[in-house]
Amino acid sequence: MNQQDAPKPETTKAELDPIFKAQVKRLHQLNVYGRWLLVSILWITLGPLSVWGWRYEISLLRSHFTWAAVRYGILYNRLPVMGMVICVAMTTSVLVWQSRNILWGMPPAEQKLLEQQVQRISQQGSSHPLWKWVCKS
Repeated sequence: MNQQDAPKPETTKAELDPIFKAQVKRLHQLNVYGRWLLVSILWITLGPLSVWGWRYEISLLRSHFTWAAVRYGILYNRLPVMGMVICVAMTTSVLVWQSRNILWGMPPAEQKLLEQQVQRISQQGSSHPLWKWVCKS
């Protein structure tokens, strides 16, 4: 088998077009900012409500810390617990997602999805809400 018969690796539009590559990068940045905005909104709204729901248990823990008091606070105040779990879980998931992208790069499937989204945004034009941030230079 000579080199002419060897299969050629597929090249995506992002590898060929630097403008398209920059658009994909801007869409990824918008995705990162959107995730952190969601986490911030959760901590600004749900976090204080959860702490407010735990105000009696927090005062009890401050005066007499025991594991029984912690257990009581968790078992009998499920809504505040769920609020804090949601806040911590979303923060952790965004941190892990962003750390993975920084350390090992973006997975090819996610890269392809971003490229497809940029193509859809470009095709729709200025009527798409993200067009002015992604495609407009």
